[in-house]
Amino acid sequence: MRGDDAAVLRPGPEAIRIRVRGLVQGVGYRPFVYRLAHELALDGSVRNDGEGVEIDAAGPRSALDALLARLRSDAPPLARVCRIESAHLAALPAPGFRIEHSVHGAVTTGITPDAAVCTDCLAELFDPADRRHRYPFINCTHCGPRFTITGALPYDRPNTSMARFAQCPACQRQYDDPLDRRFHAQPNACPVCGPRLWLTAADGTRIDCDDVIAATVDRIARGDIVAIKGLGGFQLVCDARNAHAVARLRARKHRDEKPFAVMVANVASILPVAQVSEADAALLAASAAPIVLLPKRARCDEALAGIAPGLGELGVMLPTAPLHWLLFHEAAGRPAGRAWTTEPQPLLLVMTSANPGGEPLVIANDEAVARLGAAAGLADAFVMHDRDILVRCDDSVVRSAPSAACGPVPVFVRRARGYTPAPIALPASGPSVLALGGFLKNTACLTRGAEAFLSQHIGDLDNAASCEALDGAVAHLHTVLELQPEAVAHDLHPDFFSTQLAQRLAAQLGVPAIGVQHHHAHIAAVCAEHGVTAPVLGLALDGVGHGDDDRFATGRVWGGELLRVDAGDCVRIGHLQPLALPGGDRAAREPWRMAAAVLHALGRHDDIARRFAAQPAAGTVAQMLARDLRTPRTTSAGRWFDAAAGLLGLRAVMAYEGQAAMLLEAAAAAHGEVAADDALLSAMSASDDRLDLLPLAARLADEPDAGRGAALFHAALAEALAHWTARAARRHALDTVCLGGGVFLNRLLTQRLDARLRAQGLRVLTAAQAPVNDGGLALGQAWAAMQRLMQGT
Repeated sequence: MRGDDAAVLRPGPEAIRIRVRGLVQGVGYRPFVYRLAHELALDGSVRNDGEGVEIDAAGPRSALDALLARLRSDAPPLARVCRIESAHLAALPAPGFRIEHSVHGAVTTGITPDAAVCTDCLAELFDPADRRHRYPFINCTHCGPRFTITGALPYDRPNTSMARFAQCPACQRQYDDPLDRRFHAQPNACPVCGPRLWLTAADGTRIDCDDVIAATVDRIARGDIVAIKGLGGFQLVCDARNAHAVARLRARKHRDEKPFAVMVANVASILPVAQVSEADAALLAASAAPIVLLPKRARCDEALAGIAPGLGELGVMLPTAPLHWLLFHEAAGRPAGRAWTTEPQPLLLVMTSANPGGEPLVIANDEAVARLGAAAGLADAFVMHDRDILVRCDDSVVRSAPSAACGPVPVFVRRARGYTPAPIALPASGPSVLALGGFLKNTACLTRGAEAFLSQHIGDLDNAASCEALDGAVAHLHTVLELQPEAVAHDLHPDFFSTQLAQRLAAQLGVPAIGVQHHHAHIAAVCAEHGVTAPVLGLALDGVGHGDDDRFATGRVWGGELLRVDAGDCVRIGHLQPLALPGGDRAAREPWRMAAAVLHALGRHDDIARRFAAQPAAGTVAQMLARDLRTPRTTSAGRWFDAAAGLLGLRAVMAYEGQAAMLLEAAAAAHGEVAADDALLSAMSASDDRLDLLPLAARLADEPDAGRGAALFHAALAEALAHWTARAARRHALDTVCLGGGVFLNRLLTQRLDARLRAQGLRVLTAAQAPVNDGGLALGQAWAAMQRLMQGT
């Protein structure tokens, strides 16, 4: 073929319009597309809009195909591409490739979570020759604040708390350069034009000092408690090795025993006191930088007295913000370069939420002085800055857990900074639902199409400030997603603030309020995130949840349930043997009362006063049980854990929610495995619809070794639950079991139960993207309500 004939037959350029959906704004996606288009010699443009990123591209078909493939495979590290769509364009774009201004419209994209400092920014932070050397607000498109500084979408600087800071010429050049990693990095700043740091006394007056970081490290070394403004709110910080400082912090926060988390410079720094698996190390180093629960080493409590007393795990996190890194840098003697960041560092910091009495996290400077300062007596000094936090967001808490299906996976105890508000994909698209969660560990959820946006952790709704925080989180979700829900879902408990708020909002919006039973919501949350639409068997184990019928004559205080869940429908098919709650809610805080209830049920009523003589109310509780007065029944698995801890003498009265169960797990882990005999297991699971734990409790009542008793409790419970659940699965012709509820934060029980159910040929699912405890209720409520709306029920 002659050359001119080849030119005639060579195919001309094609043009397509590409829509990229997902978390693709504020993560360097447009400059990535710009560089990729130039590499492939394509013409066209890229822009942000309310739906994500829109690309017009023209060139040879092979180059367009390469572009479509690499938009997902080569995406920036913080991007989360959910869907890529393309359509033919009739007209070819002008030559060259451009980044165009954002287009405003209906919002169908989302905000990227905050991200810890990237390695490129760390290199600049510790480079004495760099203009951002030791600048505490360094960031780029691959790291830094996102969610916590954003008031509206699209994610552009005018919609963030950086709007007040005009960029200097040097920063503006980087911001405008598509080939620079700070191109359209909305928090972009430097010491010339960006936010500034200062130190104040407890009364809010500024402290003159040459270097805020040096002065702060000096105060921490002297034993002071310093409130530091972080990414999602203030944090109370002290030297974790200073037992006196830790004790002062506990006294000031009225937090006698609840564990603190510690921040370390790197994994090497924590190895002497905690075990770190490969999965743990990966979670610690992730851009989300959560608190990771690590198994303690033998000398941990000696080295870090008062940090996590009596527990088997230590909460550990790496630096999340440049300010945190600078504290460790100062303590290390200000070394140049990054080599020191991988070497063991002696400084360990307590890093805990700055909030008095379980109230929401403090985020504003004036608020910090009022709620934490001299009058409140919490902080000795403040490290403040002038970049406003628009959305409060606490630190996330996770632990790694092996999964037979997909290897190590994170298990959320608390889902917040670093993960919120990344959407959770739903099995199907449906009407928008707002769900308000429960009472403890509250979160809200708003769905959009086939996505669920779970809010940051709000906390327990036991004070007015937390209730206001839930109201604010709901308003923020509405604002950034620009959605009008078609229904509002809530828990069945009528006295929860979340229930009352849901009913009020539903009335204001003119949409239905849909109640979803507590344990149904736990199982529905697992179904939602795993894409399950077929019927499943749900095993829901937690502390308490309001029931929805009395067919089993157990009242409405549920917590150990077998459920058949089919989309929006739920049927209770079994439960744990009911146990009395002497004194009602008070029994949930005092494990000795639950132990007394067990002794009464075993016919050992006379043992109560003798065994619990140290408790002033022992005689009264014995009489209440004998007369069946103020002793409602519960099927709660959590109360059985409390009873076991009480019988074994591990805890009589809890200092915080869940403490007895955590101590029981720690004692079992320290002792090692024991085997449950067949006679015990047969006595526990004699009934199809009830699992009776009294035979196990009888063994514990006379067990002199608390560690062995704790290990037996876990072993026997896991075996009995597995047999009971597998039998129910066969009876109801179900092959998938979903595990939901706060009890499944117990690593020992969950791993044993998971292995035994899988060994019987069952598919086992549990929460991975949302907390398995009440922090995931809103997701389950939303999914169940969506199903009901689509079914017209």
